Amino acid sequence: MAEIKIESFAKINLCLDVLKRREDGYHEIKTVMQQIDLKDIITLKDNEDKVIIETNHPQVPTDSTNLVYKAWKLLSNRYNIDKGVYIKIDKNIPVAAGLAGGSSNAAAVLKGLNELWSLNISQKELMELAAQIGADVPFCIMGGTALAEGIGEKLTKLSSFSDKLILLAKPSISVSTAYVYKNLELNKIDFRPNTNDIIRYIEENNLESLATNMGNVLETVTIKEYPIIKEIKDKMIQYGALGSLMSGSGPTVFGIFKNEDDAIKCKAELSKHIDTVHVVKTL
Repeated sequence: MAEIKIESFAKINLCLDVLKRREDGYHEIKTVMQQIDLKDIITLKDNEDKVIIETNHPQVPTDSTNLVYKAWKLLSNRYNIDKGVYIKIDKNIPVAAGLAGGSSNAAAVLKGLNELWSLNISQKELMELAAQIGADVPFCIMGGTALAEGIGEKLTKLSSFSDKLILLAKPSISVSTAYVYKNLELNKIDFRPNTNDIIRYIEENNLESLATNMGNVLETVTIKEYPIIKEIKDKMIQYGALGSLMSGSGPTVFGIFKNEDDAIKCKAELSKHIDTVHVVKTL
């Protein structure tokens, strides 16, 4: 029986601006997305008659609500493939954390089934299909560094920003993305990140300027609700981070470090109070 293993990488947002609320209820955003080397491993095997999803994480659904199921359904319907699949998800990316773990898993299944079923779908077409599953899924197909616009599905590949040292910390709270966007008051945002500047700093490989000019307008909602997010940001700066930001709608916070010793010391300090802390690198 053929078996395929695929790496499924997390992402952070180096900046995130929300431009407006659309009539359909979605929000227009402008964000720079960056893949990091924190990853899940997805194993796929042929299974004749049904979809079986297994995982090592109790909070990950194993039914049709999981995005990996939606990825299977999308491809099997589109290409008239009448068979199931066995999907095993070895989770390392925190769940509901603003790191696109579920979206990344769905992207990995699209890529894996493309190979397992010998469909020969181009990356461009795979990304177009991925947009039907969720706004972050096309980026997880593309990877690297990208500007995302629209609801996140309009992607522009950017210069590589790989091998940068990142400390991630996820407090043990759950944040609803829908709640954050619903409570975002666009007319009361004092600071908006300058996305064009962030892109220029990436092109110049100017780590210090990028780190000190990052911004995420969703922090205006999430920090009010969960002050621990600001406490983590402050702690990272105190321990030598060049800059610190909440990723996506949270609650994960990341810091950009130049010095690995500083990142390791900060990890040790944060780990006293927070279960999920990782030193990672950008891809």
